[in-house]
Amino acid sequence: MTQTLPAPAPTGPHAGPMRRTAVVAGVLYLVTFVTSVPTLALYGPLKGDAGFVLGAGDTTGVVWGALLEVALAVACVGTAVVLFPVVRRQSETAALGFLASRVVEAGLILVGVVSVLSVLALRDDVAGTGGADADALVATGSALVAVHDGTFLLGQSLMPVLSALCLGSAVYRAGLVPRVIPVVGLAGAPLLLASDIAVACGVHEQGTALAGLAALPIAAWELAFGIWLVVRGFRPSPVLG
Repeated sequence: MTQTLPAPAPTGPHAGPMRRTAVVAGVLYLVTFVTSVPTLALYGPLKGDAGFVLGAGDTTGVVWGALLEVALAVACVGTAVVLFPVVRRQSETAALGFLASRVVEAGLILVGVVSVLSVLALRDDVAGTGGADADALVATGSALVAVHDGTFLLGQSLMPVLSALCLGSAVYRAGLVPRVIPVVGLAGAPLLLASDIAVACGVHEQGTALAGLAALPIAAWELAFGIWLVVRGFRPSPVLG
């Protein structure tokens, strides 16, 4: 039986810098994964109780969720900045598309964080002044939560579709990682896009099992890509020179 051995690490004058690039990009991808997964649970008190703005529930998890999302936004931009020179050697269009999608994703995440911090500020004002119009405060808080939901749909759900299409296609053509990894992302992109459209049209809601299943392939592609870059680095490719 013939045993297939793993591809050797890149050699030549660029091997050292490219290995460092792969490790940094991989770590940043893993950071995006670690910082994005817990936020849904941490925002539970905020999303699950309209009276949160009036003082119901604990703020600790919500504060940590906001901090994690700031770290997520920074890591998103970091992945694009680090990988841009590598992807550009394969396709400048794909590199620009990937960079743009990650920057837009980070911007939308930060808009969502601002809406969360605004709810916390309203809550502090209520605690300090006693609040006069509870209905108005609840309506304002609900509107700010809706803003966060919208930024999540566009930023953390739609933009990863564009990122997977741009980065995945370039990585697949260059063979920088095993092709099964970008194939998962490329296959999952239309599935998540369809789910995003369904959420926007009211067919199903964010956070449901159906929406979660639609996001799994993209999550798997990003996680596998990050792990591979950290452990193995880029495969030898003409793109690396």
